[in-house]
Amino acid sequence: MNIKKFEKNLQNQLDRQALEGATSGWMEENVSQAIYNGGNEIKLPKMSLQGLGSYDRDAGYSGGAVTYSYETFALTQDRGRRFRIDAIDVDESGFGLAAANVAAEFQRTQVIPEIDAYRYSKLAAAAEIKDTYTPDKATVMSSLLAQLGEVRDITGDEGDVVIVMSRPVYDKLMLSDESKLKPFQFRQGSLEFFVKSINGIPIIPVPSKRMQTEYIFDANGFFPAIRAEPINWIICPKSAPIAISKTDSVKIIPPGDNQFADAWDIDYRKYHDLLIPDNTKALIAVSVASEQEGRS
Repeated sequence: MNIKKFEKNLQNQLDRQALEGATSGWMEENVSQAIYNGGNEIKLPKMSLQGLGSYDRDAGYSGGAVTYSYETFALTQDRGRRFRIDAIDVDESGFGLAAANVAAEFQRTQVIPEIDAYRYSKLAAAAEIKDTYTPDKATVMSSLLAQLGEVRDITGDEGDVVIVMSRPVYDKLMLSDESKLKPFQFRQGSLEFFVKSINGIPIIPVPSKRMQTEYIFDANGFFPAIRAEPINWIICPKSAPIAISKTDSVKIIPPGDNQFADAWDIDYRKYHDLLIPDNTKALIAVSVASEQEGRS
């Protein structure tokens, strides 16, 4: 087995799986112009333009400068895990399949939920339009439309807006007034799937465990902080959050090179973060459950 080639292929597969599997994968489309060379730093383009100037019939157009540069950001989420597969359980011919299955399952059940949870909690914290509401089938539609109206009052009717909603709240919405909800074809990575929409705005259901206002991320994984509140939904322009997710390193140590055990070691390391420009925070809305609802 060519270990280096296998590591690279596995790394690419895991990045694609994270993009398509996370309910927040659409946020990664905004980082297409970023420069990433490994490690915990990423460079994003930054542009500065002058506004219109007066036109002079003799001198002509006013001069203007364009400043185009890259700003460097440090990715704050540096996470990893080591897996060990005993040499007795799998030989070299079967290791490739075993390693791919372990990595894919770990990412599906642990990594992707954590990335979603981090992004939604950070997005909720940045939102400048905030509301507290206890979801109810009779009022959920009107409450959602009222907050959506606040966002549209700023953004206008143009521009892509996305609603992400906790699954229990989504289920109440489906029972409230389904005539107002229409199918919508949503694209994320290379995937296209149908979701419900309201006024042409897609609604993406998210497992409630990923929709809390605050989390603790430590060596044991992630879990809601003591003061965390359930998020009902988040409304924001699709272009506002800039999500970065990189499987920076997948290293495989075969039994013959392993100094600690007669086993295959798989080292998995993930860098990720969410950048939210200051000028977009006024366009983001969040609804959280009331304190009584959040503690129940």
